[in-house]
Amino acid sequence: MAGFFGGGTGRGAGRGDEARRLRVGVIGAGHFGRFHALKVASSARESLVGVHDPDMARAATVGAEAGGAPALPLDALLEQCEAVVIAAPAEHHFVLADRALRAGRHVLVEKPIASTLEQADRLAALAAETGLVLQVGHLLRYSAEHRAITERISRPLYIEATRIAPFKPRGTDVSVILDLMIHDLDLVLAIVDSEIEDVDALGAAVSSQHEDIANARVRFANGCVATITASRISLKTERRMRLFSEEGYLSADFVKRELTMIGREKGLPLPGTGGFRREAVTWDDHDTLAAEHAAFAAACLDGVPVLVDAQAGRRALAAALAVTNGIAAARARMERSGLVHRVASPP
Repeated sequence: MAGFFGGGTGRGAGRGDEARRLRVGVIGAGHFGRFHALKVASSARESLVGVHDPDMARAATVGAEAGGAPALPLDALLEQCEAVVIAAPAEHHFVLADRALRAGRHVLVEKPIASTLEQADRLAALAAETGLVLQVGHLLRYSAEHRAITERISRPLYIEATRIAPFKPRGTDVSVILDLMIHDLDLVLAIVDSEIEDVDALGAAVSSQHEDIANARVRFANGCVATITASRISLKTERRMRLFSEEGYLSADFVKRELTMIGREKGLPLPGTGGFRREAVTWDDHDTLAAEHAAFAAACLDGVPVLVDAQAGRRALAAALAVTNGIAAARARMERSGLVHRVASPP
């Protein structure tokens, strides 16, 4: 995908005031790039200056749909914008983010932040050195469900998360760990204030070159344990999380937008339980992507601290890589024991 890259740099834009719009370019006109372009075009504080993609016809189609923004070569896009959204395949995130930061542009890069921890560290250092915004697209940090959980749980003991969905060819350039599980890894990391101590994991590649199903048991230094399951070859869509904590028990169904909390502070009394209460919570559909873009504009224009910065992106990537390495180690152990036979990669 050489068309993502070219030459040229530009000067960084200064901070603006509340009335000014942030001039944003979108790099990548695929599934997520299209949504980002539409969101920028409809934002109160952003203006879409153009779309870049190796497939310039696709970039033109997305730009037209987003209000007539032109399809631009990367050089021209960087010259005309103050900030970029990088929605290219994950393997290109580092090179494109590095290029944009060196050109003096703020960056919102889709997850994962990069392919390796070394790349993530280099991007974090470059953002710190230049004083530019580097925000990572862990979208669920801006969701209503994340807020509902973190308002009620701060001292978790055990977390169980499930995220399964039917197969779609989109996203199979990376494993289900970087495609789906990383969402729950990031949410868990945002809730658990402790370092990861150990990871046990299993997974299998079924319909792609990478793992399509995975399960991980993550142990934290403070004693908390999280069990996380992800699949992109299921017959149904399911997104659930259960948390056992010092505050009580919480169960959330993200598809139905329902949450139940059993604790002592809120809700209706539960007779015969020694003072426990049951709180039932629902939430309306929430434009999480719009909230993410509002936060990006506020960080770039107003200097508001970045909620999901490079360090948060690196931590999520480190957890995902630990799961990937755990799966490889488990597979090697089973092959040595003869429990499974070494097989060729899926076609």
